[in-house]
Amino acid sequence: SFLHHRYEELVQALFRVQSQCPYVTRIYSIGRSVEGRHLYVLEFSDYPGIHEPLEPEFKYVGNMHGNEVLGRELLLQLSEFLCEEYRRGNERITRLIHDTRIHIMPSMNPDGYEVAAKQGPDSNGYLTGRNNANGVDLNRNFPDLNTLMYYSREISGPNHHIPLPDNWKSQVEPETLAVIQWISSYNFVLSANLHGGAVVANYPYDKSQDQRFRSHRRTVNTPTPDDKLFQKLAKTYSYAHSWMHRGWNCGDYFADGITNGASWYSLSKGMQDFNYLYTNCFEITLELSCNKFPPEEDLERQWMANREALVAFIEEVHQGIKGMVSDENNNGIAGAVISVQGISHDITSGDMGDYFRLLLPGTYTVTASAEGYQPMTVTTTVGPAAPSLVHFQLKQEVVRKPADRKASGTRMNNKALQKKVVPRATRRGTQR
Repeated sequence: SFLHHRYEELVQALFRVQSQCPYVTRIYSIGRSVEGRHLYVLEFSDYPGIHEPLEPEFKYVGNMHGNEVLGRELLLQLSEFLCEEYRRGNERITRLIHDTRIHIMPSMNPDGYEVAAKQGPDSNGYLTGRNNANGVDLNRNFPDLNTLMYYSREISGPNHHIPLPDNWKSQVEPETLAVIQWISSYNFVLSANLHGGAVVANYPYDKSQDQRFRSHRRTVNTPTPDDKLFQKLAKTYSYAHSWMHRGWNCGDYFADGITNGASWYSLSKGMQDFNYLYTNCFEITLELSCNKFPPEEDLERQWMANREALVAFIEEVHQGIKGMVSDENNNGIAGAVISVQGISHDITSGDMGDYFRLLLPGTYTVTASAEGYQPMTVTTTVGPAAPSLVHFQLKQEVVRKPADRKASGTRMNNKALQKKVVPRATRRGTQR
């Protein structure tokens, strides 16, 4: 049914899908909003509630801005579609659910949505319901790890899993806190958050390093070390979408229907940059409609335009390399660092010792290292289809006398990084 769903209707829709596909779905809440509404997630997996080694975790997050509602409705439609096609025996969807653990959060800001929904599509103001119940823009509410990362780069500090400021919990909203704890609990590999107000696939970084010295209105392309990969991920969505890839939408032009975030406009404390800098997750932002609150009669057309793109983007989680990092007794090593030569962004293994590193096709030199073990380096070739399986078995380090040990690497604590934090500039009237 192509209707706008208020909170109670959204909950009913999620539980209806779960009742129709009980063996491959699970509903859980990651926390509550300011006004006490659950932040529900619907999970699809052949073993719901269980992380299977070497099976990647994927997530979609919608309705972060309460008045940008298309993503919310698309994710409900996607949930129904996955369930229906699985029951029909669709081979593509069955394989996707069996090989991927998919997490779908239709609304990160249910309080803001209710404010926007009371106005309705016709009279809804551009900012009505955008923020949460405390009046905070949730996509400007995550800890600013970009500034810490830019300084870290200057002193050869860590290029991944940037430490959080000591007082970060007092600076975030309940919805933001819930999401941070959520993405810290699951080893997500790939993600997209769904917005409205433009039609483009936006990829990190969102925040420009030059923002510290120049006007925040200046646009400066600010690529991540995985820039080519992010462009490919964004193009996967834009070209599977019915018209995003054409470039001209909503009075704007974006070549191939994609853009680097900072090249569009610099945004501080956003969710997609936080995912990349704090976790193993590669996230992009999908702007899906010129109209933030499209009328119900447009929902079916929008679903047909986005359906293939939503499925194709999930499939992108299955590329690059993956494997197990274990010790000589085949026990998984959690938190092992996976480094790819030439790409200054590392990822880490999960609790069971499995890791997932998204990469474009090519030949790579990859090193796995963990405290107390000798590092291991291999050369592997990545193809265009399924990920290459690369396992690492690390030998324990030979214990030396304290006097013989030499310090290696550069360590940096939170306080050292925080000294360089500069207050962010603000920007009004933006979409993301």
